[in-house]
Amino acid sequence: MGETIIEKIIRHNTGKNVKPGDIVTVNVDRVMIHDIFIPFVAEKFEEMGFTKLYDPEKVILIYDHLVPASQLDDTRHFRIGDAFAAKYGMPHVHRSDGICHQLMTEAGYVKPGDVVFGTDSHTTTYGCVGAFSSGIGYTEMASILGTGTMWIKVPETIKVVIEGELPVNVMSKDIILRLIGDLGADGATYKALEFTGSTVDNMSVASRMTMSNMAVEAGAKCALFTPDEKTAEYCDVTLNDYQKSLKGDEDAVYMKTITYRAEDFVPVMACPSQVDKIRDVSTLEGTPIDQVFIGSCTNGRLEDLSAAAEVLKGQKVADYVKLIVTPASRKIYKQAVDQGIMEILADAGAIITHPGCGLCCGRTGGILSDGERVVATNNRNFLGRMGTSSVEIYLASPRTAAACAVAGKIVTPE
Repeated sequence: MGETIIEKIIRHNTGKNVKPGDIVTVNVDRVMIHDIFIPFVAEKFEEMGFTKLYDPEKVILIYDHLVPASQLDDTRHFRIGDAFAAKYGMPHVHRSDGICHQLMTEAGYVKPGDVVFGTDSHTTTYGCVGAFSSGIGYTEMASILGTGTMWIKVPETIKVVIEGELPVNVMSKDIILRLIGDLGADGATYKALEFTGSTVDNMSVASRMTMSNMAVEAGAKCALFTPDEKTAEYCDVTLNDYQKSLKGDEDAVYMKTITYRAEDFVPVMACPSQVDKIRDVSTLEGTPIDQVFIGSCTNGRLEDLSAAAEVLKGQKVADYVKLIVTPASRKIYKQAVDQGIMEILADAGAIITHPGCGLCCGRTGGILSDGERVVATNNRNFLGRMGTSSVEIYLASPRTAAACAVAGKIVTPE
């Protein structure tokens, strides 16, 4: 019987043939801890009686949600994190280099076929390079730090096939939002999403990252793309036989298969305040807005900033509308400067901030007040996420968001 991608990764890791529902213990290739969780991980690690890390080289600590500090208690996380890293000899600590999920692949920590866990639900992002990656809590993380292992249940797989060429103003963000709307916020709970088809083959790694990042918004345990030459170039590796094998077999058993024609996609938005409340942008046109946010681990990459710049070139942000742009990493920031993208954004009136999570998690500036409305490119639009509980958050692609910033209202990118 054939295997899905997730089944192949787990078999390779454990040395055992597996099927959905099996409980297995995997050997962990990398872990990521971010600044919000490090105090709790450190406390639980020592409470469990561990005296050393299973492998300091495999542990990555990243400060991104709270940088720079916007509340008095934030600095406590930095102090505890630095002390923990020094005590246990952790060589990989990023204090202001960008968002954890961007850095884990960009800095080369995650490779195709790896098994990776992180203290953030959007750790599913690394499936963009063919890694099994998933978010966990601080107790599980503390256990991994001491043992190097983690138990999991082998998930069933939902296969998503996308064939054809996308319309000009449609981005991968529109695809994943449409899929979340079709599945529902719990439609893929503890399932693996496996993406395939000619549309997927033609996507950049950055576009795939957007989709694997948001898979968790449908409840997915992980979201996987087959490693290819684009993956190899991005990860700076030569794919070995195992990595090349990471594609679903024709006779693999899937929970179900969902098929799309790329030409049928249109720009969409997730409306307040559910990620699966998806509407065509055309049905929302004319809705006034107060702010636009372009950034986050979902859409803060170079191609996202470039797409926004294409829309904004020679334009101005509408009066009384704030446009906040936050690159996902320092490297992306520099690339955008070198390519003239930042100049275009600044000339249009954008407020350009330091790399990090920024407004996505309601920190470091840009929160809104009662009755205000924002179009944002991040992954969640829950009540109270960007200010008061009456703030309305619409999720969209960078191209759509940029068009809205110019119009001062919701519009399609055309």
